[in-house]
Amino acid sequence: MYIRKIIITIVLLGALAMGAFAWYVYSTAFTPNTAFNNNEAHVYIKTNANINDVVEEIEPLLDNVSSFITIANRKQYVHNVKPGHFVIKKGMSNNDIVNTLRSKNIPIDVKFNNQERLEDLAGHIATQIEADSLSLITAMRDTVFLNEMGLNKETALSLYIPNTYEFYWNSSAETFRSRMKTEYEKFWNESRLKKAEKLNLSKEEVISLAAIVQKETAKVDERPRVAGVYLNRLKAGMLLQADPTVIYAVKREKNDFNQVIKRVLYKDLETDSPYNTYKYGGIPPGPIAMPDISSIDAVLNPEQHNYYYFVADVTNFGYHKFAKNLAQHNRNKAEYVRWINSQGLKR
Repeated sequence: MYIRKIIITIVLLGALAMGAFAWYVYSTAFTPNTAFNNNEAHVYIKTNANINDVVEEIEPLLDNVSSFITIANRKQYVHNVKPGHFVIKKGMSNNDIVNTLRSKNIPIDVKFNNQERLEDLAGHIATQIEADSLSLITAMRDTVFLNEMGLNKETALSLYIPNTYEFYWNSSAETFRSRMKTEYEKFWNESRLKKAEKLNLSKEEVISLAAIVQKETAKVDERPRVAGVYLNRLKAGMLLQADPTVIYAVKREKNDFNQVIKRVLYKDLETDSPYNTYKYGGIPPGPIAMPDISSIDAVLNPEQHNYYYFVADVTNFGYHKFAKNLAQHNRNKAEYVRWINSQGLKR
C-alpha cells in the first residue's frame, strides 16, 4: 500500500511537471508577444543577417525577447534567417512571428519619377530597397549592360520608365536593373515603336524630346501641343531653343545640379554644350530629366498644328501662349518679359 502511494505520488508529480512544461511551451509559443500599439509593424532583415541582427531589429517590438529566442531555436529559425520585408501583426505569438519571418517576405511598392540624373535615381531607389546607391549607380553605368541595350552614358537614363513597381525589399542592384530592362521592353510595344518610326525618331530621341516637354509644362493636357511645336521645329530645320536645355547645360558645366535657375539669361545662351539647343541643332544627346509617361506619349501622339513658338501665359498661369510666326510670338514674349521684370527675378 505504501509503495502504491509513492508510485501514485510520483505519477502525479510527473503529470504536474509535464503539465507545467506543456503550459510553459504553450505560453512561450502561442501567447501574444508584441509590444507596439499600431495594428502592424514592418521589419526589414538584411541579406546575410544572423539571429543577433534579427533580435536587434525586432527587440523593440516584443514584450519578451528571451521567449522569442527560445521559439526561434526550437523551430530552427536561428540557422535559417531569411532577408526581406516582413509585417508583424499586433497580438502575434512567437510561433506566428517566427513563421512570418521564415516564409512571408512581402513585396513593396517602389516609385520614382522626375529624376535629373542616374545619380539622383540611384539615391532615390536606395531609400526604398536594400541595395545602396553605390551598387545601384555602378549597375546603371555598367558599359557591358549599356552596350547590350544600345545605350550609352548620355542615354542611360532613358531605360528607366517612371512608374510604381512591385519589388522585394532585399532586391540587389542587378535585380532592380534587370526588372527595369524588362519594363522598358514592355513599354516600347509595337504601337509605340511604330509611332516613333513614323516621326523618324529613335526611342532615345523620343525620351530626350519628352524630357524637354516635361520641363516646359506641368500641364498634362498641354504636353501634346508643346511636343507639336518642337516636332514642327525639327521638321523645319530650326533650332529647338528650349530654355530647360540651357538650364541643364549650365548646371552640367558647373557640376552643380542643386542650384535653382528660374530665369535664363542671355549669357546662359552662350554656354557651349551639346545640350544647349540655342547653339546646337537637333535633339540633345540624352534626356535632361526623366520624363513621365504622359510626356513620352505626348511626343508619340503630338497635336497637329502650325505653331512654332510659345511663351508662358501670364494671364493663365501654368499654361502657354502659342504663335505661328515670330511677330506674334514677340508680342506674346513682350507681355511675359514685362511681367517677369515686375516680379524682380534676377536669376
